Amino acid sequence: MAPPITGRCLCGSVRFQSSAAPIATRACWCRDCQYLAGGNATINVIFSKDHLSITGTTQAYESTADSGNAMQRSFCPRCGTPLFSESSGRPGLLVIRAGALDDPAPARPQAFIWTDRAPTWGLIDPAVASYPRQPPPVTPT
Repeated sequence: MAPPITGRCLCGSVRFQSSAAPIATRACWCRDCQYLAGGNATINVIFSKDHLSITGTTQAYESTADSGNAMQRSFCPRCGTPLFSESSGRPGLLVIRAGALDDPAPARPQAFIWTDRAPTWGLIDPAVASYPRQPPPVTPT
C-alpha cells in the first residue's frame, strides 16, 4: 500500500490527506485559472472525494466556469492559499492545487487543457496531451 498523499495551506490551518492516488493531473490555461495562478496555468490534481479527509476551515468563492459548470473554489481564509475546486459537472471529485501538496511528485501534468486561452508565451509541453477546451470528464476508479 502506498503512503497517503498529504498537503496543507501555507499557514497549516487547513490540511488534507488522500488514501488513494490521484485520478488525473491537468495543467489548466482557462482564464479563471490564470487569475488564480498569477498569470500562469494552474496544476490541478484530481482525487475521488471518497478517499479524502480534510481538516480546518476553508472559505469558498463560487462562479460559472468557461465550461458552463458551477465552480466552487476553496481557499484558506487565514493565509489565502488556493486549495480546492469542485465542479457541478463532476460530483464526487475534488481538484487540489498542486502547490498545496507536501510532495509535488504526483502533480506532473498528464494533459494541458483550455490551451486556446493560453497567452502566446504560455508553456505547453508538446509531449503531453493537449485540449483546446474542456476534455471529457475523468471518472473515479
